[in-house]
Amino acid sequence: MKATTMKAMKTNTLLFAATLAVFSAGSLWAVAAEHSMDVQQEQSAINMFGGAVYTGDPALAVTAALVKAGGGADDFSFASALVAMLGEDTVSAEVAKLTRQYGEDEVNTFLGGMDAAIGFGLERAAAAGISLPEPADLSGVELAKTLVEAGTTPDGTFWSGYLFDKALSNKLHNQVMADINANASYEADKVTHKILNQAMYDVAQALGMENVKLAALH
Repeated sequence: MKATTMKAMKTNTLLFAATLAVFSAGSLWAVAAEHSMDVQQEQSAINMFGGAVYTGDPALAVTAALVKAGGGADDFSFASALVAMLGEDTVSAEVAKLTRQYGEDEVNTFLGGMDAAIGFGLERAAAAGISLPEPADLSGVELAKTLVEAGTTPDGTFWSGYLFDKALSNKLHNQVMADINANASYEADKVTHKILNQAMYDVAQALGMENVKLAALH
């Protein structure tokens, strides 16, 4: 990835780290669920920015694998995690594509928001007495596929909110959403969700996961 691109990402990480929060994980989560509401209720519930709600147990080992790929909890970079999973050329091309689609300001909001999300999400977890276990044995393309699968709802659509529910829990996801809207803005939160929907759909297509559908919010 070009130095100027990485510099811009780092700058925006610092700008948004004080205000944004949220994040997510994989297919192992899909089988680890014991629902706290019945199936019919869960399927009818909708996340703030769209898509089904997931109320099962999170797979924290997969979350830990993502954190590890991004440089660790103390210095997490979503861009670095993407590079670790997909390679610099693919990530640079995707950032350029998203910039053409949404503009530089919104892409920077997205990248900064995703970087800050891990830190704030882990803080919320720690306050609830939750700590990450050893990372799952997932890396590279396998981890990327796991994340796509984690965010894919029963109807085959990737939704950021569904992925975020699986990161730490639906309860903590909602708490973090309230933090974002209060401390940053509803619009910044929406942009982060919106562009993640598009980016992970793009990743799915690049990895041959052609059955994954694009969310209405993109």
